[in-house]
Amino acid sequence: MSSPKIRQRIGVFSIVNRFVTAERALRTAAPHELLDAARRVLIEQYAAAAVELFMADYGLTVLQPVSVLPHTAEPVPVHSSPQGRAFGAQEPFVEPGRDGRTWVHLPVTVRGDRLGVLSAALPGQDQARAWLEELAEIAQVLGHEVVVAERDTDLYLQARRKDRLTLAAEMQWQLLPGRSCSRPEYELGAQLEPAYAIFGDNFDWSASADHLMLYVTNGMGEGIEASLLTNLAINALRNARRAGIPIADQAALADQAVYAHYRGGCYLSVLMLDIELASGRAWVVDAGSPQLLRLRRGSVERIAFDAQLPLGMFEETDYVAQEFLLEPGDRLVFVSDGVYAVASPKGEAYGDAALTRAIQATRLLPAAEVPRAILRELTGHRGRPAPDDDALVVCLDWHGR
Repeated sequence: MSSPKIRQRIGVFSIVNRFVTAERALRTAAPHELLDAARRVLIEQYAAAAVELFMADYGLTVLQPVSVLPHTAEPVPVHSSPQGRAFGAQEPFVEPGRDGRTWVHLPVTVRGDRLGVLSAALPGQDQARAWLEELAEIAQVLGHEVVVAERDTDLYLQARRKDRLTLAAEMQWQLLPGRSCSRPEYELGAQLEPAYAIFGDNFDWSASADHLMLYVTNGMGEGIEASLLTNLAINALRNARRAGIPIADQAALADQAVYAHYRGGCYLSVLMLDIELASGRAWVVDAGSPQLLRLRRGSVERIAFDAQLPLGMFEETDYVAQEFLLEPGDRLVFVSDGVYAVASPKGEAYGDAALTRAIQATRLLPAAEVPRAILRELTGHRGRPAPDDDALVVCLDWHGR
């Protein structure tokens, strides 16, 4: 009879072997066959009876099943489903008893960017719970492979849309870095509305070992023209950033690029931050209309900076960066004018008071969920589902080092 130590070693070897088999299957699968590869390995290694992959739609209202068009399956709601529970909590959720099976729902997330949920029907609840940690790791590997695969297939991007995107919205979503991300020093979340018909507002971020750079933009105009303006400005900012240029000079170079093309006929508002991760010191360029509110120790206040000209309004504008200090525990909420200027049916602007209430009401939510929650509050204030302007909310939770 084998000793307990030998049986333990055999068990560990079995776990490692199963995970390596799953990881290899996903890494070697064709981009459009990731779900098929996940199904095969979960059936063979974990006796799964069924496996499904759900992607969060652009509006963050439903989780869409991944399937090959024109075949589709029914989506499930983000806020009232077992899959949505795993997505919202970012923790595996075990659902016993459905169809005589134990379903395990696993968040598919890449460095804090919430992509969707992997669901598997397993033979028993005890076995499902025993395998939970392994399965969660497999879901993470699947998430990384989906991000890489999106360079070569439209399958997962198609699964994210419950309605058809306008061309302007297609351009804007392709420009974004993601909708959330996290590191030990911070957590970020952002959302745009109307998700399927946005055209001007945008956000961008990039982190190095020492700095986080964050841009919140409020575009001018409508439709394709607004999207083209934002694309030009964001790519000009990225070009300057990737050349290692300080944030004020990034704004100046992007300003020149926009002015050279539009000669002052179109311009773009932007709020830019360069945050030093070790200290929380931030350098800020406020060039237009995006607003910043800070929640610190239970109190919300709007942070005003010296207003500077929007990008592209005049030729060769000089920009100056201001300093700003973050404290661990701070929550920063950035909004475009499509949020704070929205009028109620009685003509009352949403404004600082309503924003303060919304930020207080969402203070216990993680950063990734705050933007969508505030936008739901905004819909109630507006009194109708369809907005007249783009609405953008970005939430930054600062933990510090």
